[in-house]
Order: sequence, then structure tokens, then C-alpha cells
Amino acid sequence: MASEKTFRIALVGCGRISKNHFEAIDKIDGLELVAVSDTDAERAKQAGTQWKVPYFTSYERMLEESKAEIVTIATPSGLHPEQGVAAAKAGKHVVMEKPMAISLTGADSLVQACDKAGVQLFVVKQNRLNPPIQLLKRAVDRNRFGRIYLASCTVHWARPQEYYDQAPWRGTWEFDGGAFMNQASHYVDLIQWLMGPVESVMAKTATLARRIETEDTGIAILKFRSGALGTIEVTMLAYPRNLEGSLTILGEKGSAKVGGTAVNKIEHWEFADPDDDDKLVESANTSPPSVYGLGHQGYYRNVLAVLRGEAKPDTDGRAGRKSLELILGIYESAKTGREVPLPLRSQV
Repeated sequence: MASEKTFRIALVGCGRISKNHFEAIDKIDGLELVAVSDTDAERAKQAGTQWKVPYFTSYERMLEESKAEIVTIATPSGLHPEQGVAAAKAGKHVVMEKPMAISLTGADSLVQACDKAGVQLFVVKQNRLNPPIQLLKRAVDRNRFGRIYLASCTVHWARPQEYYDQAPWRGTWEFDGGAFMNQASHYVDLIQWLMGPVESVMAKTATLARRIETEDTGIAILKFRSGALGTIEVTMLAYPRNLEGSLTILGEKGSAKVGGTAVNKIEHWEFADPDDDDKLVESANTSPPSVYGLGHQGYYRNVLAVLRGEAKPDTDGRAGRKSLELILGIYESAKTGREVPLPLRSQV
């Protein structure tokens, strides 16, 4: 029966985020890790040994030889489209770390390849599954705020120079993007997921302290189609550690702030009209071990349910493309000094 079927997963890119994927896969009945791959032979061997699976230094060989039905891609962002397209052509479902690509052309080639091959494309946006964010989404969907006036997003994190020096691709335009594209991309995704389509954006970015090509700090001002305004404030220069990853929504009949270091804690929750969800506020708070949160497990549960035909994807390729387009709009505005309307007119 499809509902009992176990799916085999291979993972490429055994760096910093892979641990979250390995641990989530390991905890879910119905998913089995069968291979890992990394161009760094030592890293591939370490992951393969730890998780007792064959390891490869060639992604192409892993695609050919492993019996995986799903490929998780956790490599530098600039490699995502090419590797995702290769997996789709090999008939494998794709689980893609964020951002799905660093250009719309790359994102579109990935969506089209998966459509053509008849495979699912999942883009990892695990913070959507944080219990406080789920409550906030329900409050928006049930119109508890009434008319929403303002949404603000704050990412005050710390990434020292050593973090960028760990890998030559970090902080480059070709493979990574800056604070908006990489570290804050989950927050860009959340604000447009909660608030609806963005009509236009204005932004300033700066590289103030890190020796990188891309920005370490930036501010974006959003105008939503609903008429509401929004801000996204991002820096990787908080001293001496991550201070805050928060999202605040203010409306005519409610105000709420989800904060903590990674939108894991409800810090303010007040509405004109009561709702049963109000009783869940305390229990929704979590203490994740890192800013990546605890959402990878929930994310993979959704992947499994979709492949078994029991659910719809939480975030597919088209949803992943929306937040990428907003980030590229932010970059275009910062570069030109102009307000940029969305959707973007040209392929970027």
C-alpha cells in the first residue's frame, strides 16, 4: 500500500545544515537514508560512516548508483538548479534547501524540469512549521487582526568573519548571495506568506564589517497589495551573538509578535475577540537548539505524506520562487536606488 511505503533518500552537501536533515530523516518511520555525497572526500566519508550509508564524492555517481527515490540538496545555493534538474532527469523527487536558486531563470528551470519529469519539488521552509508561526498564520487567515496596517521582520544575527572564511563560496554573488538571500531568506518567505503579495519594495544594503562580496546588513520597505506596509531589517553583525529573529503584525483588532532567536516564541498576543487558539500560546513556545529551529522533522513528515498521496506540499517550487523574487527585488532596489514593482518585469 502507498500509505505504508518507505522512501529512500540520498543527500548531497554534508556541510553545516546537513545535520538537521540527517537527524530529521532518522526520526521518521517511512524515510530511509541510503547515500550521501560531498566533493570534500573527508566530509562525505564522515557522514557516510556516522549514518552507516555508502558515501560518494561524485554527485552524478550517487544519482546513478544509489537506489534513492528522493534527493535532498544541501549544497551552495548557486549549484541548486543544476543539481535539482539532474535529480529530476534521473526520476527522483527533490528536497531543496533554501533558497531554491539565486536567479529566477535558475528557479524556473528547476520547476520546469520537475514538472516535466513528473516528480515533486519541495523547497525547505521549515520555519513555517514553527508552532508560534502556525498560530500567527491562523490568526491572519481567520481575520483576527481585522485590517492589517504594518508587518515588521527583524533578523539581528551574528556571523563572524570565520563563518564566511570556512568555505570559499560563502558571501559570494555566484554561489551564495548575502544576508537577505541566505540567512534571512526564511523571514522574507514568512512575511510574504503571512501578508500576501508584495506590490513594491525599496531597499538599502551595505557591507559594513565582513570581507565578503555581498551584504552583511540591509533594510527593505515593502508595500503590500493589501495596502499594508512592511519592513525587513537584517544584519549579521549583532554583538556578540544572535539576538533576535522576530515577526510583528499590527492590525485594527489585534497585535502579535513572534520573537526569540528564530521565531520560536510568542512575545505578544492580543486580540479584540477571543479564540480557542489563545489557550495554545504558552505551549507553542519552543527552545530550538539553534536558529534553524525544529521544523526539519515536520518538513520531512509533509514530504512523506505528499509522496504517499495523503497531503499537499507545504512549500513547493512555485512557493519557493515567490520569496526568491522578493529577495531579487530587494537587491535590484538596493542597486538602483529605486522603488521596484513586483512581479519583476525581467528575468533576473
